[in-house]
Amino acid sequence: MLPKKRETSNDLALKLWYSFGTIAALLQEIVSVYPALSPPTLLASAATRACNALALLQTVAAHPLTRTPFLKARIPIFVFPFLNTTSEAKSFEHLRVTSLGVIGALAKAEDTKVVKFLLKNEVIPLCLRIMGTGSELSKTVATFIVQKIMRDEVGLQHICATPECFFQVASVLANMVIALTEQPSTRLLKHVICCYLRLTDDPRAYTAMQTHLPEALRNGTFDNCLRDDPAAMHFLQQLLDKLAGPASVVPRPGPDPAAGGAPHPAPGHGPGGSHGGPSQAGPSHMH
Repeated sequence: MLPKKRETSNDLALKLWYSFGTIAALLQEIVSVYPALSPPTLLASAATRACNALALLQTVAAHPLTRTPFLKARIPIFVFPFLNTTSEAKSFEHLRVTSLGVIGALAKAEDTKVVKFLLKNEVIPLCLRIMGTGSELSKTVATFIVQKIMRDEVGLQHICATPECFFQVASVLANMVIALTEQPSTRLLKHVICCYLRLTDDPRAYTAMQTHLPEALRNGTFDNCLRDDPAAMHFLQQLLDKLAGPASVVPRPGPDPAAGGAPHPAPGHGPGGSHGGPSQAGPSHMH
């Protein structure tokens, strides 16, 4: 019943955080399914219960008055085991998407403290793996998280600090572009483009992107895909225009392309083909 109140109760996060024993009870719900993760024996009903708890933790992560204590208590650590799973079963995918929703709610704040926490706990490698192997929805949310981390100067510098880290990110993005030529997704492509656009704000990455940007982004392959999304088309054109400039020019950061908010699942992505029943679990509207 509690997740039903997420959209109508502005102080739900405060009630969850400060009422005695509530967070502990939610963590018990989450920890109770750990044994079913490996080997993968998780039932849809158990996944839905865990997703209900995760949806409420997302509410706490998203609220400005509970985000900091939530982070200081290191509660996001409890969702990482779900992000590490690789089973393609619907119950596992739903857990991954809802767990990504918790991280996405934190990342959306564009708070340097949050970014440092996520970097320290190696969220980027987890997201990169999901970006390479997940469903369209989980890829979209994971790419949004990486995009938001890069929006912070600390995050951008972390990714561009070493050639190894930069090319790991660039390789995943390039593979996603290749996959998107076969199975287009406007919302996923938009986040990929925004990641590339932000990378060009770093002089080293800017130079690399001039020669390593996937050809499909240059030759009009996605014109039809982006026809109905003028903002995404604008970001792509902005990216191409920046890369057409001289390498010696250090670009200045542009406007936040992620201002529209994080992606959220459409109805029908819950375990067993539903949206988790009454829980409505999963990344909520982060607009």
